[in-house]
Amino acid sequence: MYSGWNWVAHGLYLLLNICSLEVSGGLVQSCGHIIPESPVLALGSNFTALCILNESCLDFGNIYANQIIWKIKNRVVPKEQYREINRTVSSVTFNDTSSLATPLTCNILADGQIEQNIYGITVTVGLPPEKPKNLSCIVYQVSKLTYPMTCTWNPGRHTFLDTHFRLKYRWPQENFPDCIPKDVNNSCTISDVQFFVNLEVWVEAVNALGKAESDPLVLDPIEIVKPLSPHNLSVNSGILPTVLKLSWENRISEAVMKLKFNIRYRITGDTNWMQVPPEDTASPRTSFSVQGLRPYTEYVFSIRCMKEDGVGYWSDWSEEKTGVTTEDKPSKGPPIWRIIDASRSPASWTVHLMWKALEPFEANGVILQYEVTVRTKSSLSSPPEKYNVNTTNLTLKLPNGTYEVTVIAHNRVGASPPSVLLIPASNSKAPVKNVRTLPKDGKLWVGWTAPNSYVLKYVIEWCLVSNSSDCIIEWQNEPGNVQGTYLKGDIKPFKCYLITVYPLYADGQGSGQSVKAYLQQDRPSKGPTVQTKKVGKAEAVLTWNHLTVDEQNGFIRSYTIFYKTIDGNETAVTVDPSKTEYTLSSLTSDTLYTVRMMAYTDEGGRSGPDFTFTTQKFGKGEIEAIVVPVCLAFLLIVLLGVLFCFNKRDLIKKHIWPIVPDPSKSNIAQWSPQVPAKHNFSSKDQMYPEGSFTDVSVVEIEADDKKSFSEQDLKPFDLLKKEKSTSEGHSSGIGGSSCMSSPRQSVSDSDEGETTQNTSSTVQYSTVVLNGYRDQTPVQVFSRSESTQPLLDSEERSEDHAGGGDSTTQRQQYFKQNGGQDETNTDRPCFERTKQIIPANEGDIVGFAQLQISGQSSQPLGLGLEKNTQEAALSGVLQTSTEGQTVRPETVEGNPLSVDEMPKSYLPQTVRQGGYMPQ
Repeated sequence: MYSGWNWVAHGLYLLLNICSLEVSGGLVQSCGHIIPESPVLALGSNFTALCILNESCLDFGNIYANQIIWKIKNRVVPKEQYREINRTVSSVTFNDTSSLATPLTCNILADGQIEQNIYGITVTVGLPPEKPKNLSCIVYQVSKLTYPMTCTWNPGRHTFLDTHFRLKYRWPQENFPDCIPKDVNNSCTISDVQFFVNLEVWVEAVNALGKAESDPLVLDPIEIVKPLSPHNLSVNSGILPTVLKLSWENRISEAVMKLKFNIRYRITGDTNWMQVPPEDTASPRTSFSVQGLRPYTEYVFSIRCMKEDGVGYWSDWSEEKTGVTTEDKPSKGPPIWRIIDASRSPASWTVHLMWKALEPFEANGVILQYEVTVRTKSSLSSPPEKYNVNTTNLTLKLPNGTYEVTVIAHNRVGASPPSVLLIPASNSKAPVKNVRTLPKDGKLWVGWTAPNSYVLKYVIEWCLVSNSSDCIIEWQNEPGNVQGTYLKGDIKPFKCYLITVYPLYADGQGSGQSVKAYLQQDRPSKGPTVQTKKVGKAEAVLTWNHLTVDEQNGFIRSYTIFYKTIDGNETAVTVDPSKTEYTLSSLTSDTLYTVRMMAYTDEGGRSGPDFTFTTQKFGKGEIEAIVVPVCLAFLLIVLLGVLFCFNKRDLIKKHIWPIVPDPSKSNIAQWSPQVPAKHNFSSKDQMYPEGSFTDVSVVEIEADDKKSFSEQDLKPFDLLKKEKSTSEGHSSGIGGSSCMSSPRQSVSDSDEGETTQNTSSTVQYSTVVLNGYRDQTPVQVFSRSESTQPLLDSEERSEDHAGGGDSTTQRQQYFKQNGGQDETNTDRPCFERTKQIIPANEGDIVGFAQLQISGQSSQPLGLGLEKNTQEAALSGVLQTSTEGQTVRPETVEGNPLSVDEMPKSYLPQTVRQGGYMPQ
């Protein structure tokens, strides 16, 4: 612990002693220094520095040269470069000063503990100046008597040091003060010089590493003068239309220097200068006439000068002045062309003559009018027709033929040579061949192959092809000895032009050969819109319209159709650009497809909108192949069924239309009671209106023959008993009728030996019972008898009286005789012998039966008989009758029916409307 604190205290003591200052006479002294002090070194040279310690500082501690550390910009120099000269001096050596940096410091490590800076220097590295080169001098004329001289030189490489240049000059026996450049290091101006005396001039460059001088230049200042340009230039027109006269003033005395001149000129608006031959202006002068100019043309002039012998420099060009030449007659006739419209009438033409305005250098003035002459070649004796126009076109209607047209332009001076155009009756001469175009240098070049015959000139005609505007024709003439030219009009990119070349001969012209061209192409503005024309099961016919010329932007090279399903890959098909229809094949049936189309030019393609379609599920003829056989099979089955029914018609008729006895032949149809007991009519109309009865079959059966009938077949006869009882109850009280004197038994056709019936022993009413066909519920309908015996008032129900006259009328309408028999016929007996109708078999019994019921009545009928007496019903079981057997019912006494249980109508029974009708 003690040892540690001892070292700390000792270190602080050394530090204070090293950093302490000895004040002697007011000066502060360091413990060491470095030599050389702030050196300037040549780049790449060797350098050695020495650090010397002061003896006075050695007494404070063990400080020696071997403890010195060298640093460059706080970077320790390797110890291999150190050298200890003695105990107070240490050196460091650098073989290449390019690695040196500032500052370079000398440091000491006291007792190996604390590093302390002793001294530091700034090191400057650079290059010595090079020899100045390319020294040259010019004497600029500032005024008529002032001529300063400016010299320039090349200062050489950059030295990285402060380098000073001086321009030195002298006469052979006299020196002048140096010219020191200001703010530059490569030029200096001497304010005034003397002519006709040789002057020596050179440049000196000096910096910390050395000095260099240029080669001397010996010259006479008069030989390097650049004079001022002539001034007050004026231009005047001369007598001739091709001459302009120039005049000016010189600003240098001829005693000092004689001058020569250069004159340049150009047409206003042109950028190319023309120059008067130098030999024409090689002598001193103050004016000059420029010849060979264009009439009525504005020119721009400028002039410059220099020493006559050519030694020295040209002056700057003078300010520009303009002048206009006078007018002259036109140098040539206007180019002429025509458009012939022969569509309206084949016997005459509509000729549109057009010519171009002359260029200014051709018009030589202001064109006042054009004189057009039309001469017929077929008839030389006819006088020509002349027209004077102020425009550049003329429309004429001429008969079909050959014409010669001349156009002459007039200005204030005179007329132009005539321009001649031959309009032949037909273009029968040889045309040009192989018309082609080529975009070149922003222009459209047109070439062709000349015909074998001599061509006077060519006419190139072109127009912009567009759907939105008409084709406005432009044209130009070319000499007959050329086979290609650039179009001179305003040709626009991405537009289609129709170009036609006509060869003109001395005696006619050839037909035009055309070609379409683009100055520059682009992608189409839009893609084609595709649609389906026809869609099948595995194919689809696509159709589209060509893009308009304005939308193409170039030549359409191909179409590409892309189609795919929703989840399938896209398939591409390339189509010829001339087509507007294409058939896609090998498609999947009943599938949704998406199709689009792209149009391609030389610069790329553009796609149209997507279109979807669905293929058919069945192909053409597949549905017909299924439907037709099915229909034919159905028709065959129907035909076979009809033939089968026709062959089995008897059997079918037996089961569907069984033979039923005809009730119209029954005796019961010849009579009916005058007034029915009761009819149950609906509220809307009668149950069975007039004429609703159909044929009634009547069957007589013996009462004791029950063997052949089932229980179901005997149900109507049970009802018959009730009806009979009711009927007798109603008729028992009727007085004055011979038919009600005494009852008797039924009579059948088989009772041949019985005595004749009398009317006093017959029953007044009969009942026809309908047995429903094949278990159908029978409907009982009663019809009135032909008896004239009136009913007692007490026998009528209260409901009949409540109905009033309307119910009576309904009953009378309902109970009319079926078959058209007269109800008032009283000559017919109450009962007639009915014919026996023998059914063919058991199945043909239909449920209609007529019963003639006879018996003895031992009691008179009264008003209350309806309630106190009941008719005997049929009893016993009827047996099945054989062929020719008569079935007769038996009368059995029984309980009388109540009013509610009584049937609502009388026989004979008919069939309800819409029910089964026996045949």
